[in-house]
Amino acid sequence: MAAARSAPKEDGIPSELKEKLATFDTHLSELEVIFSPILSVNRNTLTETLEPLDAAKTDLVAAYAINSLFWMYMNVCGINPKEHAVRQELGRIQSYMQRVKEIEDKKKAPKLDKDSTKRFVKSALWQAAKKRRDDVPLESEPSTSTERRREKQGGKKHKKNNY
Repeated sequence: MAAARSAPKEDGIPSELKEKLATFDTHLSELEVIFSPILSVNRNTLTETLEPLDAAKTDLVAAYAINSLFWMYMNVCGINPKEHAVRQELGRIQSYMQRVKEIEDKKKAPKLDKDSTKRFVKSALWQAAKKRRDDVPLESEPSTSTERRREKQGGKKHKKNNY
């Protein structure tokens, strides 16, 4: 059954391959629709309206898409793209994408205001020191809970019951 499926037709192209080529053509048409908004705008106009980081991301996506399409073209032509410079170019673009991501993450990271942190810590230490001073009993005051109880009872010691 598999032999009949991949048997060449009148034009010499197996039906299985024709299906894959039709799918490939459909996906290329979808890519054209997806990229049409970007391709319809002048690149200079587009980058002027964007922040520098967004412009870099746009350029990287475009470069990656072009190189990926070239990779697919080489596959269709029967050339191994893994041995071509396009593989190194895709790796280089991916490394730049990673750098842009790191820059974005740094922007999103919380920032430490050193002056306010110093004030906060100093205030907390001051309050802790003051509390410690307030908690230290004077010499005339009983220092333990047992001594305080004795003072309340008139200074009497309790006898232990020896049964």
